[in-house]
Amino acid sequence: MPSPVLPRLFATLLLGSLGGLAQAADVTVAYQTTVDPAKVAQAAGRYEQASHASIDWRKFDNGADIIAAVASGDVQIGYLGSSPLAAATTRKVPVQTFLIATQIGAGEALVARQGIDTPQDLIGKKVAVPFVSTGHYSLLAALKAWNIDPAQVQILNLAPPAIIAAWKRGDIDATYVWDPALGVAKETGKVLITSGELAQKGAPTFDAWIVRKDFAEQHPQIVKSFAQVTLDAYADYRKDPQAWLADAHNVNALAKLSGAKAADIPGLLQGNVYPLAAEQKALLGAPSTEALSHTAAFLKEQGKVEAVLPDYAPYVTAQYLPD
Repeated sequence: MPSPVLPRLFATLLLGSLGGLAQAADVTVAYQTTVDPAKVAQAAGRYEQASHASIDWRKFDNGADIIAAVASGDVQIGYLGSSPLAAATTRKVPVQTFLIATQIGAGEALVARQGIDTPQDLIGKKVAVPFVSTGHYSLLAALKAWNIDPAQVQILNLAPPAIIAAWKRGDIDATYVWDPALGVAKETGKVLITSGELAQKGAPTFDAWIVRKDFAEQHPQIVKSFAQVTLDAYADYRKDPQAWLADAHNVNALAKLSGAKAADIPGLLQGNVYPLAAEQKALLGAPSTEALSHTAAFLKEQGKVEAVLPDYAPYVTAQYLPD
């Protein structure tokens, strides 16, 4: 008579292996409403096709919330700006930057209401921005460049949807933000400075794709396929931007996921840089680690983090780029 232990053991092993397969196939990805060519691939399901994974795409309004979700384990892969990334890595959240998504140019900007014509006109005014975002970092950097003490400005911590509502009500005088809130503000406001112009003043910002270290170690192929699909989308756009924009399918897919108006998408795309594979290999090294260090130093100066790490290299890797 066969031992009853064997069937139970077999069942346990089978359930364990099935559980491992489920774990390998499921990933939660946090994205934001930024404008970038890879959202066309997202809308078309190319990430799922390439990775053979079931992806739960979750929209977030800012990087700080994404970091909280990644730190808790609810999200494995996330899209966020260099400022919240610097804050997170300084606090030693176990993540790695595996792709530079965007070198920010005109995709983020400081927009003020009509009548605010110079930076000095911001003194005493209400300026909304999501705290610890790239917009927040850029706003503070702009004020520093203009020799304006942040205490002279009423800086309000609002998420992008709240910024849209506050702008429409007339509750705020200016905002440093990205689309779709940026597009709403620009309809009646005036751009005082863009993140691309601030980069030329020594305060560059970028968006990145990050991954939990433990997930990347367990599922490197999912991370690699994610990087490949993103870079393919960038290459498709950069090969012929005008032809890409002439395709209504591309523009409509991007407008749907970003919330930006279709008419605004050409200017927003052309205002940023989407690095290709060869460029990524150079960026995912000293340029990124130094940018994180400089951003963390700025955040420490502003009292947003307590210290700056001696080395940010453990939080940046090029190992998931295509071979």
